[in-house]
Amino acid sequence: MKKLTILGSTGSIGVSTLEIVAAHRDKFSVVALTAGNNLELLKQQIEEFSPQLVAVLTEDSAKKLGQLLTGKKPEILFGVPGLIAAATASDTSMVVAAIVGAAGLVPTAAAIKAGKDVALANKETLVTAGRLIMALVKEMGVKLYPVDSEHSAVFQSLQGHRSEDVRRIILTASGGPFLNFPLERLAQVSVKDALAHPNWSMGQKITIDSASMMNKGLEVIEARWLFDMPAERISVNIHPQSIIHSMVEYVDGCVMAQLGVPDMKAPIAYALTYPGRVPTGVKPLDLTTLSGLTFFNPDHGRFPALKLAYRALDDGESMPAVMNAANEVAVEAFLRGKISFPAIAATIEKTMDAHQPHSLDSIEAVLHADRWGREKGRELLGINLA
Repeated sequence: MKKLTILGSTGSIGVSTLEIVAAHRDKFSVVALTAGNNLELLKQQIEEFSPQLVAVLTEDSAKKLGQLLTGKKPEILFGVPGLIAAATASDTSMVVAAIVGAAGLVPTAAAIKAGKDVALANKETLVTAGRLIMALVKEMGVKLYPVDSEHSAVFQSLQGHRSEDVRRIILTASGGPFLNFPLERLAQVSVKDALAHPNWSMGQKITIDSASMMNKGLEVIEARWLFDMPAERISVNIHPQSIIHSMVEYVDGCVMAQLGVPDMKAPIAYALTYPGRVPTGVKPLDLTTLSGLTFFNPDHGRFPALKLAYRALDDGESMPAVMNAANEVAVEAFLRGKISFPAIAATIEKTMDAHQPHSLDSIEAVLHADRWGREKGRELLGINLA
């Protein structure tokens, strides 16, 4: 029986993870859950899965949750200490890190330090602190399994092959809702337009990142650390159908790919059960119904955020953390209707231009770089997001 802590249980990844747990109660149990503001859904999850411990954002939310619950209640904590307590709970054997954004870094690092295996859906952990996190994984002797569909596809395509035989990794991207949108009209697109992803159902922040292709840029940086692959050997292909989730090209010219319908339950389940597999309820892929699969290179003029991610990886040190922080600030401003869609990438670029990369020797240093990026991004935007 694998005992799980789920960081971010009310988000899309958390919900899908609990669907897998519900379908395989002989294989999984839930020790701890953490969530943000969706207390009603968290209440339902607590009633169904009976965790020992729950953590929420604030003390006020903790009190409200306690009032919502009846009968036997779990221990209810809040804030960063609550997240860390959930991530390091003694009975937990695996932590599903599904908090969106840089907020997932500290509890994920705490889980690794506590000797927990991690199913990683929080890409920002490796974007902001990749070198430190991978060194910690090695030091503690834990396993880090990718949950993102693209990195899961690469992980699966590497099985049974030698790393020295890899020529390059090819990450696929749908292109999002603005793949063929007139460039001159991007400044007028609405939040609703940007959230209308053609293939995937995700949270707001990740969906906006997909529309700008910053999501793919973050995945390039994550892949660099997950698979110990330099940036020049990580390519991105636009693949609008989202059937091939990513590929690995080998030195002999062969390409291994992982295919499937767009449904996150499959990569989540693989991370939870590796090297085994379990039924997920995901619809099998019927290739005979497909009219064709297409691939082409991304247009950096249309998707400047992707180019900025490669730049951040090339600059190294603190730059990826600053880039990510500026992106989170700019995306929040866009979602609130404060800035235009193109202003997201423009804000990131200006923030990066103002930053002098410096070495990061601790998680605290990463958090400092993150704070700097947020403050500079807000300063450049000239708006209050409080």
